[in-house]
Amino acid sequence: MRTTKEIRELYLKFFESKGHTVIPSASLIPENDPTVLFTTAGMHPLVPYLLGEAHPGGKRLASCQKCIRTIDIDEVGDATHLTFFEMLGNWSLGDYFKKDAIEMSWEFLTSEKWLNLNKKLIAVSVFKGDDDAPFDEEAFSIWRSLGVPEARIAKLPKKNNWWGPAGETGPCGPDTEMFYWTGNPDKVPDSFNDDNVLWVEIWNDVFMQYNKTKEGTYVPLKQKNVDTGMGLERTVMVLNGKKSVFEIDEFVKIISAILSSAGQIHEISETEGIPTFVYPRGPLGKNITEEESTKAVRVIADHLRAATFILGDEKGITPSNVGQGYVLRRLIRRTIRYGKLIGINMKFTTHVGRKIIETYQNQYPELKKNESKILDELEKEEEKFAVALEQGIKEFEKNTQKKDRPLLAPHGGGRLAPHVITGIEAFNLYQTYGFPKELIQELCKERDIVFDENGFDEEFKKHQELSRTASAGAFKGGLADHSDEVVKYHTATHLLHKALRETLGDHVEQKGSNLTAERLRFDFSHLQKMTPEELKKVEDRVNEIIKKDLPVHFEMLSVEEAKKRGAIGLFEEKYKGLGEKVKVYFIGNYSAEICGGPHVEHTGQIGSFKIAKEEAVAAGIRRIKAVRA
Repeated sequence: MRTTKEIRELYLKFFESKGHTVIPSASLIPENDPTVLFTTAGMHPLVPYLLGEAHPGGKRLASCQKCIRTIDIDEVGDATHLTFFEMLGNWSLGDYFKKDAIEMSWEFLTSEKWLNLNKKLIAVSVFKGDDDAPFDEEAFSIWRSLGVPEARIAKLPKKNNWWGPAGETGPCGPDTEMFYWTGNPDKVPDSFNDDNVLWVEIWNDVFMQYNKTKEGTYVPLKQKNVDTGMGLERTVMVLNGKKSVFEIDEFVKIISAILSSAGQIHEISETEGIPTFVYPRGPLGKNITEEESTKAVRVIADHLRAATFILGDEKGITPSNVGQGYVLRRLIRRTIRYGKLIGINMKFTTHVGRKIIETYQNQYPELKKNESKILDELEKEEEKFAVALEQGIKEFEKNTQKKDRPLLAPHGGGRLAPHVITGIEAFNLYQTYGFPKELIQELCKERDIVFDENGFDEEFKKHQELSRTASAGAFKGGLADHSDEVVKYHTATHLLHKALRETLGDHVEQKGSNLTAERLRFDFSHLQKMTPEELKKVEDRVNEIIKKDLPVHFEMLSVEEAKKRGAIGLFEEKYKGLGEKVKVYFIGNYSAEICGGPHVEHTGQIGSFKIAKEEAVAAGIRRIKAVRA
């Protein structure tokens, strides 16, 4: 039996022994990238280095990265889907390639010294080739040389075994995926079929070897990279013979806190240091099945874990109606609603939140550091949602009392009786008041009202497609792109940061930035609204430095040397464990800041700088929006 902590440490120790620098998890909030709301994979913060920038840690890296993915939020509650998860990853930045990557994966999975998985229960897939790129015969041959039977190596198309590019053009390449049989070990199939849910994907090695051009052709990259990802929770599940990620040790602790909030007596014990528990028999809430109550508990555990990590992030995200704050609010409110479904009628998010902080604080100390903020925001959102629920129920009652409304699919023509709620009305409750489908179903059931579920599903599908389209952008570089305009704005953020510290004080720290070709957005720590005089002073100072046309260059320095030379950056957190060097950009003798780049060559290229807006985004966090006038 192995704990999550043990597997996390074992993975990093293995790759450290193979010459990799272990780097810390980056923030959940991406730097300078407006195309995605959250860090969705370990490679996301590393894109500049995958494109050729020198990384302070060298050409071999490994990490355990915090990730948020909401695209499959409605799948959460099954055996494997999660909103927040930890991704173990290792990278080669133009160093080793397929042979070493696959052999290291196989060694870690099967060696007695490491995971010691049964080789007979492992299957893999490789890219089968198409008109754009050939069959990945190299990966196939490497797996065969390691003893994997040909019947256990699936040759699959791009939709299964190809990564990228994120947009229309950019780095991309085939991948090879590893699966483990979670069914009866005596009944493992001779051949591999990825449609069989008992084969669970645990690792993915991506080989970035092509660049897709605007003409649609695939050209070999000069720097070929390896990007791998192993889902920590799934791996722990497989290693311990569990049927669900919600049965692993860290989730058991969280779910125990949820069950106690629901007033459920349950057993919890430890086997070889791993907590196990017995669910109460039967459904936890009235009028729901055991399957529904199990899903509810899982959703609460996942969503509160995700919300706790978002709130604990140093970037200062809080619940709101836009962007990351909207996702956070939705996660918390879904948590509360599912709590009500299983009979939790008291405030409970802070109780469970404390358990989550306690469980992860050693690995992620920012959770303990920001504990008060996390718990305060959870409690405030519960109070706000109580009001929203009351308003939503009034709207629900008002809708169902309307008469002579047009009848929507799937019921056909005619008019609606008072006791029907349409798909559009139901979806408005979902979108405006945070009412999930389950709540609407329950309200209709209690009041003997017909619910147009098909109509709701149609509206929800439209919304989901829009959400997928909006979040489908990805990682063209350390910035959203490397266009001249964005690069100019990126350099301007350094000038703005320095000018703010000069004007307001050294307490000012960057809390996030978002750049497009049209504007920059810069979040920073400061308690008060800036005065017009302060804003003018900052703006004038930035323009003064631009007019001086100072040179911009970078140097690779030790952390201590960077500090001595006045560089600003989150040294202890962001760069802990990076080894000898960090990358510091100098703007003349004015500014020195740790950054991955890219930047203009001299400040005169920026042109001019105009602050368009200054506003609050959270307690103690201000935001400036600025343009090149």
